[in-house]
Amino acid sequence: MKWNEQQVVEQLRDPVRREAAFTMMVEHFKEQLYWQIRRMVVSHDDADDVLQNTFIKAWTGIDNFRGEARLSTWLFRIANNETLNFIERRRQSMSLDDDAAVGVAARLESDPYFDGDETARQLQDAIQRLPAKQRQVFLMKYFDDMKYEEMSSLLGTSVGALKASYHHAVKKISDFFHALD
Repeated sequence: MKWNEQQVVEQLRDPVRREAAFTMMVEHFKEQLYWQIRRMVVSHDDADDVLQNTFIKAWTGIDNFRGEARLSTWLFRIANNETLNFIERRRQSMSLDDDAAVGVAARLESDPYFDGDETARQLQDAIQRLPAKQRQVFLMKYFDDMKYEEMSSLLGTSVGALKASYHHAVKKISDFFHALD
């Protein structure tokens, strides 16, 4: 069946058709959500774990979906919250200092799904050193070319604050690369 969000939402509200509709929703959004999460957490295994947690939260909270936002927006918010929670738990378990950032780079290099060159590795290293919110805004703007207005509705943050976060992130990444020279 071709994707029709309104039909899927109606089916999600029907207990008889809910499971099939949820499976269809997972199939439709899993790759997009995976890459959104993966850019934040870097590791394939971590991204898979966060994605699984996202869909578990979506399944258990499906009755709370009111349809005021698009299904994709609702799922993105869940994925975003799960990703930030994961990052915060990791930060608490190991202080995110230079050694931890180097550990992120080492995990990236050992990841069989990473096929980037040295510059790509350095960019990922610089991105991982950003605070979580700046990292998220940078990734959404730089890699997804998302408009600030769309980010604002997804993240519940003002456009001005998002622009400031992006500016600070770009400055920090630039400083990181200048320090390598």
